[in-house]
Amino acid sequence: MEAGGRRQQEERQRLRELRQEAVEYYRGHRVQQRVEDALNALFPLRPADLYGELANYFSKFSKAPVICKLVGRKVLDGVGQPTLEVEIYCTVKNYDKKICSIVMSSHSQIPENPLSETTEADEKERNDSVNTAVEWVNESLNTMLKNLKPTDQCEVDKMLGEYFSKKVEEKKEIQKQEEAAEATLTLTSCTPSATALPGEKKTAKPGKKVAVAERRIPPAEPWESVLCGSLAIGGTSLAIAKAAATISHIPLYLHIALLKHDQDSPKEMTLPLPMVTLLNCEKILPAKLKLVKEIILIPPVQLSLKQGIERVLDIQKEMMRLLEPPGKTTSPQLANSKKGRAHNTGKKALVKGKYEILTGTFKSPEEMVDIYVELINKFPFIIALIDPLRKEDRQQWSNICYALGSKCYLIAEDAATCISKLKIDQNISIPVCSGVVLKYINQTKVSDLIELTGLLDGQRHITILGSPDRESSDDSLVDLAVGLGARFIKLGGLSRGERVTKYNRLLAIEEELAKNGTLREANLKFIAFAEESQPEKQLSDVPPPPKPEPSPPQLCPPALQVRSLPAQLPANNTLT
Repeated sequence: MEAGGRRQQEERQRLRELRQEAVEYYRGHRVQQRVEDALNALFPLRPADLYGELANYFSKFSKAPVICKLVGRKVLDGVGQPTLEVEIYCTVKNYDKKICSIVMSSHSQIPENPLSETTEADEKERNDSVNTAVEWVNESLNTMLKNLKPTDQCEVDKMLGEYFSKKVEEKKEIQKQEEAAEATLTLTSCTPSATALPGEKKTAKPGKKVAVAERRIPPAEPWESVLCGSLAIGGTSLAIAKAAATISHIPLYLHIALLKHDQDSPKEMTLPLPMVTLLNCEKILPAKLKLVKEIILIPPVQLSLKQGIERVLDIQKEMMRLLEPPGKTTSPQLANSKKGRAHNTGKKALVKGKYEILTGTFKSPEEMVDIYVELINKFPFIIALIDPLRKEDRQQWSNICYALGSKCYLIAEDAATCISKLKIDQNISIPVCSGVVLKYINQTKVSDLIELTGLLDGQRHITILGSPDRESSDDSLVDLAVGLGARFIKLGGLSRGERVTKYNRLLAIEEELAKNGTLREANLKFIAFAEESQPEKQLSDVPPPPKPEPSPPQLCPPALQVRSLPAQLPANNTLT
């Protein structure tokens, strides 16, 4: 009996335990189900999607990405010349990862009529400059910019500018020491002589008539030297801007627009009109110079960019057919030659203060203005003249702007100076003009472009972004042009991979803006200059037009529908 009683008690105890487990199980199941129902009501997503949403939410509280490493590398540009590549690595959510890279396009100024020795020295200097730039990026700049936020473009550019200024001062100090040593050596090795040396000019005798010199254009200004390694400054600034856009998950052109407009996102954006070089007309011969160096097509504004490019390609094919000679000739060629090689070479021509527009045909500065006026009156669909005169001929720049400013754009490309100096003093080496071609080269920083284009916009001058002489396949220039709101972009002909890549990027941006509904149609308005404008005035001193700006004439044949055939004239017209 006792054994049976114990068994009954054990069974009753086990039954109570099972009942308790069942209660707890179903209670927990109901609680879990309620939690899942509540989560599904708040987040109607699959579990994997829910976890992703939660991860994105909590990632907002993580530390902002910072620069952890810069890598500089020597690479080749579009014509096989050395240039600089900059890679940016950032620490993102406690992991170091490569964000982006850019390849700089470089630009070298070659003086008029350089000798072969000068060209060789230029190539050596270019190679040394790239090597120095790589060293700067991998050492000094890598240490200096570590742990900075890539989104803080102003702070980064400020530090880059200070570093560059320090290098400039070091270079000046070295030059002073070298000049002092050379002067000391000259004084100790030379003996003064009272006799006139052979070939020394004698002073004119009193009373002798001296012929009055014909008015001549001031001699060419000395070309600006480029500090060895300056590519590192521009390359690093642009690479960091691209890294900031990548981290923010926005395209580079939108990031540039936000920087320019103080983070105020533009509701609409206008694509720059492409200036497509169709023909190169200048022969590469000693001291030979033609009136028209290039023929450039600008698609009409009423067409989409895609339609305009297709129209230009059709015209290019037709030009190839028309220029197909039975044998080899020296006729104009399609724009597929290497840029930067159309400089005059060989012996210097005699200076007579006149332009040689054709072989043996000389025109004074005043006559040049008359020629252009006649050209525009005869062909009103020409809407732009690029570098129609030498930059030193400021008086005639003023005259031609007054005569033609309301009919076409008078644009300074090589007649302008580098961006860094133009930003400091607008009156340095720039004549009165309708607009300026800006090139992202050497020590140019993103902040410099933003500041200068803002200044030009405020003074109603147009901005054109142009490719440097020696291009790379990097298409960041297109994003810069779109983000800065440039009126035109000058990329050269529709040939060679490094150019076509940029045209394709422009087409992709057009498609993206059209899809987002933020694409605004471009418009062309010329700038009428007041008669009293003076050549020595700065850009900000150009007076407002006396009357409303007229729209450009639309006199193109319906078959072509080409807005213009603007002629770019020689960048540094040689005086003969």
